Amino acid sequence: MHFDHRQYLRMFEPKLLTVLREGYRFTDFRRDLIAGLTVAVVALPLAMALAIASGTTPEKGLHTAIIAGFLISMFSGSRVQIGGPTAAFIPVVFVVIQKFGYGGLILCTLLAGLMLIAAGLLRLGTLMKYMPQPVITGFTAGIAVSIFSSQVKDMLGLQMGSVPVEFIPRWSAYAQHIATTQPTAVALTVLGLAVIVGLRRWRPNWPGFLIALLACTLVATSFAMPAETIGSKFGELPSALPTFEFPHIPFERTFELLPSALTIAFLAGVESLLSAVVADGMTGGRHRSNGELVAQGVANVGSALFGGLPATGAIARTATNVRSGGRTPVAGMLHAVFLLAFMLLLAPLMGHVPLAALAAVLLVVAWNMSEVENFRSTMSAPIGDRVVLLLTFFLTVFLDLTVAIQAGIVVAAFVFMFRMSEAMEVSSGIRATDDDLLREGMAQGDEDQRAKLPKGVEAFQISGPLFFGSSNRLDNLLDQFFESPKVFILRMRLVPVIDASGVHALKKLAERCQRKGIALVISGLQEQPNRVISNMQLQERDGELHFVSNFDRAVKLAEAIVARSDT
Repeated sequence: MHFDHRQYLRMFEPKLLTVLREGYRFTDFRRDLIAGLTVAVVALPLAMALAIASGTTPEKGLHTAIIAGFLISMFSGSRVQIGGPTAAFIPVVFVVIQKFGYGGLILCTLLAGLMLIAAGLLRLGTLMKYMPQPVITGFTAGIAVSIFSSQVKDMLGLQMGSVPVEFIPRWSAYAQHIATTQPTAVALTVLGLAVIVGLRRWRPNWPGFLIALLACTLVATSFAMPAETIGSKFGELPSALPTFEFPHIPFERTFELLPSALTIAFLAGVESLLSAVVADGMTGGRHRSNGELVAQGVANVGSALFGGLPATGAIARTATNVRSGGRTPVAGMLHAVFLLAFMLLLAPLMGHVPLAALAAVLLVVAWNMSEVENFRSTMSAPIGDRVVLLLTFFLTVFLDLTVAIQAGIVVAAFVFMFRMSEAMEVSSGIRATDDDLLREGMAQGDEDQRAKLPKGVEAFQISGPLFFGSSNRLDNLLDQFFESPKVFILRMRLVPVIDASGVHALKKLAERCQRKGIALVISGLQEQPNRVISNMQLQERDGELHFVSNFDRAVKLAEAIVARSDT
């Protein structure tokens, strides 16, 4: 098969080049300018809040939104993707920083970026769509609970030290310090929530997060409330350009960090492609999934080298971009430029923002992530899906996001295998539907088809995929006869696919037939099973194994074999 390198390279062509080639007009720039400003206003409070919740300083979130946001839009396989830090990373980033320090996170993000680039170049982007929905719903809801749990300290203004990483010790620490609750922090959190929820109901197009931060800051400053602020906890934010930095990276702990890096790469890949799919639905466009993964990889490498956090496509910000009129990658690049301007001009003012206001923002983010309706509907699914959902959810909350994803995918795979094995039916073939009869040239009717078979001939029909989860169903076929037949017909017209385990099972069946002196006739192979069986060198042997195109020919061949054996 000829490899078309031009077609291969086209999969990674940034949509920015496509837009420029089509022609970029001033009217396009004006729309992108408005959309970029709107998204920047939404992203400003989120970037700081997400960084603080991840266990680092607010400027790290801003640097990530600026550097990674610019690179994602520049190299993206989607026209309207907006990138930056997202809530999905909070639990894993918090744990990595606690265990390995910020240098460990830099290494983790670099590794994740390289993994994403490799995944894109290997064209694995198309495989992301096969991620089981119960796994996605389970870890997303689990992350929402973890985010809520991480904000209790700032929400209540608890006077305590660092918050434990694990869920149960964290709530135990909260319980021990509940008496230190600050009424001003609670009041500011409630005010922030009321502003966000109220604006979403009555003014949904207004930047609710930013207005909530401004309202809480004005109230806290006007009434001189004793509330902890960004400035009092982290000092004054730097009002300078992000600089290239290469802190100490514990390369000797690379293997310890690989699971976390893999989790970051997985989350970045899944969330960015989900965001691109949502954007396609809103714009009628079509993204390049493998090019999107490469863009995410480049952006994460860039973010790490400038002291940022992991980044990915953000669904909410991407949707805001589309609703605001953005239709090209320039809007996302301008959003990063506006964020940089905000940081340079407003850094002194950001220090007055109460942490309780940022907690209110993240509480709303957690509620949005929880997808309660989706969770509830999945709980009405078959038992296997419910097990996968709950397992992923509880492992995410109580143990570790990496373990949760791994366990969820493995259990989902076993559930799938079980269902496929149940879907494969092995029947005696003594009755056939009218459709079967018409296709195979036999007389219609419901009469017993076994009476139609020559004496000494038996027939069974397989329906469904013959793969490693169901191939053992062939093991006892020959044990169902009181008297061994001379010819055994295995009808496989309803087998769409077969794998190596399925072929191995057929080989074993042929060997057992040979030992018992039974001629095996396989009829009606479809294209894929026929190709796989041929490639794996399961070949005809006269008088022992035969392949025919349909059941009618199989019966005629069986008659001939029986006649020869009787002479």
